[in-house]
Amino acid sequence: MAVPIMQAVRVGSYVVKQHITGRKRYPLVLMLEPLFRCNLACAGCGKIDYPAAILNQRMTVQECLDADAEAGAPVIAVAGGEPLLHKEMPEIIRGLIARKKYVYLCTNALLLEKKMDDYEPSPFFSWDVHLDGDKTMHDASVCQDGVYERAVAAIKKAKARGFRVSINCTVFDGADPQRMANFFDEVMAMGVDGIMTAPGYAYERAPDQAHFLNRQKTKQLFRDVFRLGKGKKWRFTQSPLFLNFLAGNEQYHCTPWGKPLRNVFGWQRPCYLLGEGYAKSFRELMEDTKWDDYGTGNYEKCADCMVHSGYESTAVMDAVRRPWHIAKVALFGPETEKPMAPEISLANQRPAQYVFSKQVEEQMDAIAARKPAKAPRVKVVRTEGANDEAPKAAAPAESTAAD
Repeated sequence: MAVPIMQAVRVGSYVVKQHITGRKRYPLVLMLEPLFRCNLACAGCGKIDYPAAILNQRMTVQECLDADAEAGAPVIAVAGGEPLLHKEMPEIIRGLIARKKYVYLCTNALLLEKKMDDYEPSPFFSWDVHLDGDKTMHDASVCQDGVYERAVAAIKKAKARGFRVSINCTVFDGADPQRMANFFDEVMAMGVDGIMTAPGYAYERAPDQAHFLNRQKTKQLFRDVFRLGKGKKWRFTQSPLFLNFLAGNEQYHCTPWGKPLRNVFGWQRPCYLLGEGYAKSFRELMEDTKWDDYGTGNYEKCADCMVHSGYESTAVMDAVRRPWHIAKVALFGPETEKPMAPEISLANQRPAQYVFSKQVEEQMDAIAARKPAKAPRVKVVRTEGANDEAPKAAAPAESTAAD
């Protein structure tokens, strides 16, 4: 199976415990984003559109470990940006594994072969390599030729070294179902341990706005792909009920707190994909965020979202409530022929608010405030007979543009 049995048991036990104790909101996966800097500039990404001063920020090892302690989620996805650009990433990963957290390090794999020796195989660790389709599809998605081949070479080397490796496949408008099915066959033949897939989220700052799927297109595309996959035993790292949702068979509402994000700014409201403010602590995030303002049907920016960061947690919670239902879907696969579940109405959603520029200004001001002031230049004045080792200091010289 794509998820090791011990991991499935521990995560399942964690979820059941939350239900038994009556906890209304709890994290399933901590999304940890220690930096925004990346070595690619993908057309569908809205994560790297920041000034250099922000792209140069890094979370410290201690901040990453503290974020884990605050959230207490059993699974941690380390994303970015490109995490392998962070010089302290090996120490961060070792610290999380020592706490017996299941860690997925998300990477475009351009640095994976070079950095692989800094990590050790572990049942608590998995590489999560981005592959958005076959060679032509992926290289077009990341806007650079040759990336697919380098990623595949790194995957094969990691598997030979004994690492667990999964792939993260984002799907965009125009994807061909047969071609996607062939790609899933291809990655299974590589020996990857599992596939995570979802439609791309329409980041407002992404350069390419023309190729994001709406919900109806998403459902039809995944139905067509899953129909072609019947009997092929593709291994997914996601809940069968989330896959059933992608195929249009579940009327799920978003659970944005299920995968909270901690990044260089703080705890992002309301979710990993949508940044409209930051909390200073996990507790503040959970208690003070106006959760009912977000999600499909509630907010224009969420209208077409069907991404795992919002709906995977909903699917997992549904599995606890309806274990017979997940058993059926796991056995027979997502339904591909019956009518789809009714869509959520958008009639009462509130209009989108655009706050990116304001947030950037606030963060730039915060960075400037943290910078230590430069010490004034000191002019040394010598007097007759003075000891060369103890020069006298005159008044500070006037500052110049060179300062």
